[in-house]
Amino acid sequence: MRETIKDFYGKILGYIEDDINNRKVAKNFYGKILGYYYIKEDVTKDFYGSILSHGNILSSLIRENNNSTN
Repeated sequence: MRETIKDFYGKILGYIEDDINNRKVAKNFYGKILGYYYIKEDVTKDFYGSILSHGNILSSLIRENNNSTN
């Protein structure tokens, strides 16, 4: 399943997708992986594997500035 994350004006900022390894993955508009949510452990980790939070905060990783080329 793929969930589209949009801003207030309907501009697509990124996506949250189900992964085959029993986790969810957050990607920005260009497909760059921003982080993972491990369902069994109930933790969100960044791209490098550092724990960011207990619980699912993937949508907070997708921000408007991730959509810019600057």
